[in-house]
Amino acid sequence: MRTLIVIPARYGSTRLPGKPLAMIAGKTMLQRVYELAQSSTADFKNVDVLVATDDTRIMDHAAEIGAPAVMTPESCPTGTDRAFEAVKASGLSPDVVLNLQGDAPLTPPHFIRQMIRAFDVTPVPDVVTPAYQLTWDQLDDMRNSKRQTPFSGTSVICGPDGYALWFSKNIIPAIRKEDKLRVSDGLSPVIRHIGLYAYHYPALEKYVTLDQSRYEQLEGLEQLRLLENGMRIKIEIIDPKGEPIHGGVDSPEDIERVERVLAAKH
Repeated sequence: MRTLIVIPARYGSTRLPGKPLAMIAGKTMLQRVYELAQSSTADFKNVDVLVATDDTRIMDHAAEIGAPAVMTPESCPTGTDRAFEAVKASGLSPDVVLNLQGDAPLTPPHFIRQMIRAFDVTPVPDVVTPAYQLTWDQLDDMRNSKRQTPFSGTSVICGPDGYALWFSKNIIPAIRKEDKLRVSDGLSPVIRHIGLYAYHYPALEKYVTLDQSRYEQLEGLEQLRLLENGMRIKIEIIDPKGEPIHGGVDSPEDIERVERVLAAKH
């Protein structure tokens, strides 16, 4: 299968304007994410990487770092819509489109590789997205975080076939007799979703034609549009390999956090 990794890179950001051009330890965020996409897939055949932007300044910078890029409408409501517009503008014909967050330069490379490999099955999933099972300590941290920011963090429940049954900003499932489970099992039953998506292209074409669904609007989770329209989402359970899962960059403080992580790795 031919895979296209699309990096959405909008200039506008309420908290950090010009975010893709923000400097992180001597390189722009866009350059770091582009290099991440390239290095993650160096051993794969038939993988292309494309920047999707709405601003000529980012187009110019993409040319400077040698990253293929296309202009997409400023009006794209989501990164998924921007990825679809990027495919149309590129003239490419991918089988799979992986929407790599342009503000997450610390995305572990093995996440990307595992998502691409997940399409090498029959029948082909509509969508693949990663998640990881929380330890009890991580579950406690998530609960504490939600007391301050109730809509941070998304959990997912899966069927025995590994496909998503539901996503929620609430912590699901509810857990009866938790004390007994904590003694007998090192992992909690809660699976935390990571907001990366790879689409079988026909599913992406269908997604962008659908109206926002009821529960998508209530929860603020665009993946529920897929489930509410009968599409299937394969959950790839990722092993964090002992590393913390780092979120995106939305503020100058986040840049400092990423720089500390990079410094610790070198």
